[in-house]
Order: sequence, then structure tokens, then C-alpha cells
Amino acid sequence: MEGLVRMKNSIGTLIYTRLRGEYVGSDEFGNKYYRDARARFAKGSLASSEKRWVVYNGDAEASRVPASWHSWLHHTVVTPPDAGGVPAKKPWEKPHRPNPTMSPDAYRPPGHTLRGGKRASSSGDYEPWIPS
Repeated sequence: MEGLVRMKNSIGTLIYTRLRGEYVGSDEFGNKYYRDARARFAKGSLASSEKRWVVYNGDAEASRVPASWHSWLHHTVVTPPDAGGVPAKKPWEKPHRPNPTMSPDAYRPPGHTLRGGKRASSSGDYEPWIPS
């Protein structure tokens, strides 16, 4: 992964988490989720000014957050997934996979330079456009 900048959790995030963070839960990737320990819901209101954030286990990559935790982070649901805030997975749902772009697991079609750079010859029904 030459030339790719690997982002980690910033020192500011880690300090803020230590001072004001209230641990909420973690996901299957080891990411830890927090909320501001001082902010709470206004009485009788569904709206919240509560700050919510994630401390990534490894590289800071937003696609590593599963949908259930994404909905909690963005205030779509009030309670976190561990506390029953998100419905159970459906039998047809596939497990969450982070975005593999710019990684060795990324899709590379035949003919890609990282797969040898040799494209299959075109079929007999192909006619290139020639300007008249």
C-alpha cells in the first residue's frame, strides 16, 4: 500500500475520550463507541445534542463501522445496538465487510496492471469506430 496515508485515531480524540467519554459498547471489529458523559436528552424530547463517536481499532476508516452502530452514531436510534436499539439481523443479511478500496483485497479486473496487464483479445463481433 505504497503512497497511501494510514490514519490512526488522533491524539485529540483519545484525550477527549479520556476526559469526557462514557463507554457505550464495541462491535465485532473491536471499535469502541462513546458518548459525551455530560450531555443528556432534554426531558420529553427525542432530539439530542449528545456527542457520539467511535475510537477505531486500527486504521480510522469509516467503512469499518457496521450499520447498526452507524445508525446509533447518527442519532437514528436512541439506544445503542448492545442495548437492543437495533432490530436483529435478518437471515438474508450478509456480514459487514469494510470497503476494500486501495487495499490488497480490492477488485482488479482482468488486464489491470497489478494483474499482469494483459487483456483478453476482443471477440470477432467488435468493430472499432473509425471517423469518416
